[in-house]
Amino acid sequence: MINPITQWLIPKRSLALAEACLIGFVSGLSAVLLKHSIGWLGRWRLQAALILPPSFALPAFGLCLGLLCGFLIEFLASEATGSGVPQIKGALARFPIAMNLRVAVVKLVSTILSLAAGMTMGRQGPTVHIGAALAAQLTRWVPTSPDHRRQMIAAGAGAGLAAGFNAPLASVAFIFEELLPDLSSITLGSAILASFIGAVVSRLLGGGTLDLNRELSNFSSTFSALEIPFYLLLGVLAGLLAALFNQGILSSLNFYDRLKLRLPLRIGIAGMLGGCIVALLPDQFHNNSGLRELLLTGDIGWEFTCLAFVVYFLLTIIAYGSGAPGGLFHPSLVLGSALGYLVGIGEYHLLGLGYPITYALAGMGAFFSAVSKVPITAIVIVFEMTTDFNLVLPLMITCVVSYLVADQLAKGSLYQRLLERKGYSLPKVKVDKRTLAGLKASDIMQRRVETLGSQMTLDQAIQTFSNSSHRGFPVVAQGKLVGIITQEDIAKNRDRLPGNTPIKEVMTPQPITVRHNDTLSHVLYILNRYHLNRLPVLENRKLVGIITFSDIIRAEANQLSGEKEQLGPSPDPSYGVYYTRAPATGSGRMLVPLANPQSAPVL
Repeated sequence: MINPITQWLIPKRSLALAEACLIGFVSGLSAVLLKHSIGWLGRWRLQAALILPPSFALPAFGLCLGLLCGFLIEFLASEATGSGVPQIKGALARFPIAMNLRVAVVKLVSTILSLAAGMTMGRQGPTVHIGAALAAQLTRWVPTSPDHRRQMIAAGAGAGLAAGFNAPLASVAFIFEELLPDLSSITLGSAILASFIGAVVSRLLGGGTLDLNRELSNFSSTFSALEIPFYLLLGVLAGLLAALFNQGILSSLNFYDRLKLRLPLRIGIAGMLGGCIVALLPDQFHNNSGLRELLLTGDIGWEFTCLAFVVYFLLTIIAYGSGAPGGLFHPSLVLGSALGYLVGIGEYHLLGLGYPITYALAGMGAFFSAVSKVPITAIVIVFEMTTDFNLVLPLMITCVVSYLVADQLAKGSLYQRLLERKGYSLPKVKVDKRTLAGLKASDIMQRRVETLGSQMTLDQAIQTFSNSSHRGFPVVAQGKLVGIITQEDIAKNRDRLPGNTPIKEVMTPQPITVRHNDTLSHVLYILNRYHLNRLPVLENRKLVGIITFSDIIRAEANQLSGEKEQLGPSPDPSYGVYYTRAPATGSGRMLVPLANPQSAPVL
């Protein structure tokens, strides 16, 4: 008999939304913890640079923290390298990539070490990875199907991004633009709710990113049609330089691979090299936020802006190529702002129409769009950080143009190419609904189902079982499924209960079921997890069919034989009861009586 409580464990809409709330809350807390921990440890580095010569303190911190970060990843969770977005894409594509609590904890601690060491990467990418890993762990604690697990991982990733940027709408756009394009109502609802909760928790506890709303409260951008050529130029430049940046990331990874060094040495060397370079630069670069003043006030000269762009460009490539944990979202925004500011200065001296700050903000979205190949996310994320409607048109122009230019130079997103470096190739075509991966429960279920009424007596049920080869029957009342009765239920109760007892008193109530639009993977998961032989299919709580393993085998056989047109429900029931005799008693033969021999033409 199946415990009715297990029925509650099957993902339902209410459970999915409850999980999304929990995922958003935990992701928000992790984002806040990550931000404050990086700041706390980073202040020790800055204090050391004030007491000791920067040429010694900064490289030493980079080396020591880099080595510690590398050892932590190498011995505890090798999946915690890089930004984490490629790992999420791989997990959502059902590749064997670890996503669990250990990965989340190691990613959190190692990111604190690497960014506090002064590496010019962002914390938002790791925050996305941490949120997804925590969501994946939750789906192990609460039994769920593979499809539902993918939805929760995507929701966790969205919550992490929302908590990192205080941009819940952009995080939802990122999920469907980059991570999980197949849209469903539960996926959308879970992503929105988790992102909202994550952003609220982060904002209340001070875990947000650039405080553009506060710093630009007295600034209002402008837009003129005469500026369109300059925004087009900014988009083209952002696309070209972003393509170069992406290629630099891949080349750096290949270079470190050729060195044949262990991960701790690679990260330690990158941290030390970055510290040496930063020590030679102005003090604004020592705390890894030298362009913050440019982003918020725009009162830095073009010479310093050019220097900042080149330095961040090179240091990010060096740091990311080593395998150090850190994201590319923040560097993309910094590089884009510097590039946009340079174009804005040029426009101001030629026409004097717009403000360089407007171009800096448009450049942020343009470079982000070209690097990650997510133009919609780029537009929304900058808009959410500024809440300036006048920026929408400049953002649309620059983000779309930069995306088209970058995609023309290199197809596919950087994260997809990083995943392919690890040997995982994402499918390039959509799943055909008539393949096994695209089949629904309604495609393989048997629609002609023999049922018993809930008011049938125990004696009548015994007679029905004696005249049938089935080992169990669905029990219905007014067309709705109310239970399952099996031969085991009959054998257990026939001697202790009178024959006129209604079978509703001995049946298994609230049986585990699937919906008619559930995927084949979900059906297989339920059958395997609860060791079931048959699975009722419901539509609006009414029984519309039943699925057995023989139905799934038939669908697979048709697929392998190329008979795709036969996929779907067959006209005859395919229930089968298999009895076997040992060769000694069966004269060397195996006897397999079948209820429907046509469903198994070859044994």
